[in-house]
Parts: sequence; structure tokens; C-alpha cells
Amino acid sequence: MSKYKKHTNLERRNNATFATNELVFLGTKCGVIADLVHKVSEKIANFKLAYFDASHAKSLDPARDDNYRLSEYVFHHEGNVQISTSGNINKFQQRLDFAQFDFVFINGNHYAGSKQVVFLDIEKEASINRRIDQISEIEFFIKLSKDVAPFQSIKDKFSNWKEIPQYELSEFEKITNHISGLLEKTIPDVKGLVLVGGKSTRMGTDKSQLNYFGKPQKEHVKELLENNNLETFYSVRPFDYAQSDKKEIDVISSTAEKSQEIQDVFLNLGPFGGICSAFQKDPNSAWLVMATDVPFVDEDVIQLLLKNRNPAKVATAIKGKEKEFVEPLITIYEPKAYPVLLQYLAQGYSCPRKMLINSDVEIIEVEDALIRNINTPLAFKEALNELNKL
Repeated sequence: MSKYKKHTNLERRNNATFATNELVFLGTKCGVIADLVHKVSEKIANFKLAYFDASHAKSLDPARDDNYRLSEYVFHHEGNVQISTSGNINKFQQRLDFAQFDFVFINGNHYAGSKQVVFLDIEKEASINRRIDQISEIEFFIKLSKDVAPFQSIKDKFSNWKEIPQYELSEFEKITNHISGLLEKTIPDVKGLVLVGGKSTRMGTDKSQLNYFGKPQKEHVKELLENNNLETFYSVRPFDYAQSDKKEIDVISSTAEKSQEIQDVFLNLGPFGGICSAFQKDPNSAWLVMATDVPFVDEDVIQLLLKNRNPAKVATAIKGKEKEFVEPLITIYEPKAYPVLLQYLAQGYSCPRKMLINSDVEIIEVEDALIRNINTPLAFKEALNELNKL
């Protein structure tokens, strides 16, 4: 007998304890940890970084209870901004708070998390011994003196301790390079999403089926993305099974398997719903979203978008040089865009362009003619004639 499930089994974003990607520093004075993290953040300015710590101000520290969330530091090129809050630690709330950050550094003297950097500080050996159960995956050691070695409790727990890198605190460049390497590994893969679920009201026929290049446009766009090594899906409106017989359903199911369709589960929201549905299927990948009514978008435009992708931003979007706003349907949406889209939906907005306009987005400018929308029969004929002359 199968076990009854009360809730839908949704695909979840990969999360550690408090954030998608985190690194815990422990084993020395809090000031030493904060100073190192701050210096590292200044050198890795192309990522969005945060530092999670408990406040050390007595007036804000309720009975030194580290179950309270008190200070978050958001790092910028010029320095850092401190955001002070108070409240009980809740990993779900922290994941929401840190959803927009590529990496979160955590003061492990107060909070346990995944992947640790362990300072080897003779004065703190007893502290490490007390916290040994919280240490699960050591990324590297930082030695506060040349002659210090990993403590016996660490040797007993980690048989591979000799293989774990060790740096002296003065070897700042090596430490930074190691962390930079970790950050590079966290950059999400990109998948392709071809939007074919529109009603094509002005065209009078399905725009995704129009033939510009000897095949339905949806197939051309899918191949365009696949030629750039992107696993690509069609975003489609849900099929009304109530109106179909079993034979039709079998045919549709077979077609769906072959063409890799993602049915839109956010109903009546247009492209916004298609994008959110893709993230519901895979919240850990970035999605390059393409419409089928922009036939002048070619290989060069796609490669330009991918080459200039900035995964630290919410999205990387194409904009016409003479246009005021970005084109939301020729855009790479990063995983961090998903919670932002849902926040806009919660406010009653279902326009992806509105989200992009009001978010931190990398913008790539191209000639307006390359991204023009073809929405009417006359525009289709003109575009077909122009493409045939190219």
C-alpha cells in the first residue's frame, strides 16, 4: 500500500541550512572572522554576498541567546551595509531573506551550517571540541600560527584530514582564490524555454506554427537554443482532458514526451505563468526564455545573451537601443528570479517586464530591428519577404 501524501511533492530549490549556498567560519574570535569575511567580499565583487552573524552589542543581545537572528551584513563594492533584526532563528525565513544572494558567509561561533572553514587557534581548541558534532564538511583550515595542526578531535572524526587544504591567515590571496572557486561551482546551468501557449489573437493563427525557415517557428526557436547546448522545453497551455477521448490523450501524451513540454500550471497569467511553471519544474536552473514572434533573433543574438549573462543579477535581458524597456521574452531568468516573480504575483502583478524594470538586471543592447515582434498577417508577410532576402 502506497503511503498517503497530504501535500504535493514539489521540486525544491537546493538549500543548505540558511541559504542556497553557504560557508561557515568557526574556531577563532568573532572579530577575526568578520574581518576576513569583509576583506574577501571586497575582492569578490562580482557576486552578491552576505554575512550572517549575531550582534555583539549588549543592548541588542537578549541574554546572549544565539537562537536570535540579529545581524546581517550585505556586502557592496564600497563596503557593507548592516541590517539588524531580532527574532527567533527560522531556517525557512532565512532562506527567504537570503534568496537573492549567491553566497552567504556564516559566523559558525553562533550558528551551525553546512560546509565549514575551521580556524586552527590554540586558544579555541576547547570550543572546537564542543562543536565537533556540528562540523560535517571541512572546506579548508586557516592556521593562526605556523606550528599549529588540526586538533585531535578533528583527526578522530575526519580520516582524510591530511588531504584538506591548510592556509595561514596571512595567505589571503590563496583563501580568496579558494572561495572564488567555490562560488564559480555554484553558478546554475541554463535551460531553454520556448513560449508557445499564446492565443495569437492579432495574428489570427498560431504564431508558433508560422513558417519562416522551412519549419514551424517553435521548432526553429527550440533548435536555436539547443544548438547552444541548452536543454530546451516548450511552455504550453494545459490541455483540457475533460473534452477529449482516451485516444486523443494517448497521442498528446506521446507528443509531450517527445517534445519536452512544460504545461502552464499558473493559469491565465500569459508568459508570466509559463516562466513560473518552468521554475516550478526546475527551480535550480536558470531559464533562457524565448518567444516565437521574434523571427529576427538569430544565433548571434542568443550567443551575445549567453556570453554576457550575469548570474549575480536577477536576470540578463535584451533591450533595443532605441527602446525604453527590456524585452522580457528574450531573457535569461536566474533561479533567484523565481521568488521575486512570486512576490510580484502576491501583489497582484503578472507582468514579467514590470519585475525586470524594478529589479537588478543585466541589460544587453541590440538593434531594435533584431527583436521586433511580428503579430499581424501583414507583418508576417513583410518579415517573410525580408528574411528571404537575407
